[in-house]
Amino acid sequence: MNTMKFAALGLALAAATLGACTTTTTSGPVDVTRFHLGAPLERGSVTVEPLPGGAGPSLEFQTYADAVREQLLASGYTAPAAGPAQYLAVVSFTRAAREIEPRRSPVSIGLGGGGFSGGGRRGGGGVGLGGGISFPIGKAKARAAVATELAVQIRRRTDGTVIWEGRAQTDALDTAPEAQANMAAGKLARALFQGFPGESGRTITVK
Repeated sequence: MNTMKFAALGLALAAATLGACTTTTTSGPVDVTRFHLGAPLERGSVTVEPLPGGAGPSLEFQTYADAVREQLLASGYTAPAAGPAQYLAVVSFTRAAREIEPRRSPVSIGLGGGGFSGGGRRGGGGVGLGGGISFPIGKAKARAAVATELAVQIRRRTDGTVIWEGRAQTDALDTAPEAQANMAAGKLARALFQGFPGESGRTITVK
């Protein structure tokens, strides 16, 4: 076997390994923190509204409001039948893009560090592939992630007292379906109301 065949064999093996190691995590878990007074929460009719002083209602806000309303109804609250609701669910959200480090291929080809013996011939010497050359397969790709946070407060309409509040955060690659507002809203709302009302003051991770 000559040096060209040896190098070709190394390339073929590395390419096969690369094909088995291309799994990419596109969406992270959800970190959830909730607070309440510890007493059993009353249920009643509820209206979902934006945070006072924040951005007004928009199509994007409606996406998050609908996701929160669905979870409130599943948790025992009801839509108001007539007149004002007993409770207000005040909703706010933020979305921010950030760059993350380029992902490099975990596979590299190393040539060197030893000699290839030409056995089978008398007096045959070794063919050395020295220098410790190593290079990765594939180019590093710049990536970006979208971090999304959903916050909800449940307030009594009569006196404005906050009886429950929670916050959920997650991130996803900007190319992943979970980075879209409708997917992120549903994922965050489900995690936020999982086991409602949840343990007060504790941060949990929902996968």
